[in-house]
Amino acid sequence: RLSEGVDLPQGGRLTIELNHSGLMKFPQGLDPEKYDNRILAVAYNLSVSGSEPVTIVTKDLNLRIKADVLGIRAEDFYNDKVDYDRLYTGVGEVYLSAQELDRFYKEGRFNYNSHNAVPNQFMLLKSSENPSQSALARYYQGSLLHLSYGEASCWGVKALNKEQKFAFELLLNDQVKVVTLVGRAGTGKTLLALAVGLEKVLEENAYSRLLITRPVIPMGDDLGFLPGTKEEKLRPWMQPIYDNLEFLFRNCSEPFEVLQDLIRKGMLDLEALTYIRGRSIPRQFIICDEAQNLSPHMIKTLITRVGEDTKIVLTGDPEQIDHPYLDASSNGLTYLVERIKNENISGHVVLTKGERSKVAELGGKLL
Repeated sequence: RLSEGVDLPQGGRLTIELNHSGLMKFPQGLDPEKYDNRILAVAYNLSVSGSEPVTIVTKDLNLRIKADVLGIRAEDFYNDKVDYDRLYTGVGEVYLSAQELDRFYKEGRFNYNSHNAVPNQFMLLKSSENPSQSALARYYQGSLLHLSYGEASCWGVKALNKEQKFAFELLLNDQVKVVTLVGRAGTGKTLLALAVGLEKVLEENAYSRLLITRPVIPMGDDLGFLPGTKEEKLRPWMQPIYDNLEFLFRNCSEPFEVLQDLIRKGMLDLEALTYIRGRSIPRQFIICDEAQNLSPHMIKTLITRVGEDTKIVLTGDPEQIDHPYLDASSNGLTYLVERIKNENISGHVVLTKGERSKVAELGGKLL
């Protein structure tokens, strides 16, 4: 019986504690009807009556603070955490001789075996003899390769810095099925993904549909119930996506009407993650924006929806998280980056330079 305790295979015992919930010894003002306070009461009373130390493990920061005030040990759940300060950036450096660099320029590849390099990692090739001589390359299966798409242009969008060139390289390569782009606001991660998605669906016909989704997590207080159809309810959440799409269709006389026509034809779909479970999505180009607001479990749910010949791109900024129980180290985006970086079908880039405006770049750095 759970009330008496059940031994676990890895050690320890699972018990549903029905007693020790009294708040008699607690400071006045703690509402006994609140679940957090009941948890605190159980932990406190067990620590007083028992001989073994008691620790509360929770992702709720407020609960951990209240526990600390009451002298109860509390910890975060560390199993799914990633050290954000050491997050894989997708970029490394390699020093070559001048002759080796010349050979790389001529042949477009250079044999390079390294235990530290991971598939689709980008390398800044530098000359050990001439600091001004350098090149950009992608590591794959024991070779450094010339960038194939670094100078590409999709829907009027070109790479403005080396990180955006790396992003284009991953986005336009159909062999890379999972792409993660991390960067501050204004670095271009969402715009690049949308531009390539439109190129692949409308121009190359490589995929049947561009599916765009993002978590429904508000910044600040929720506005509450929204009237209308599903599309009308989603419009406020998807407005940043509409803004980017209308920018890409800026040369059309009626950008909004063009977007609506693509939606009616089934070539463009904007969907909330709420409706993604249970689906199988073949031959589509999926973009998940604001993926830093997803938990590792939600990321797994999304990734396992990917069907045959589908590519998925996840973008986000782990420094701007609106989910109350996630942070830069525990969100699903950083979790995915670390878990999947050694796979041949995945690629990752951290974009560092803001291109939206000087104001946006300053805001991302200083605020």
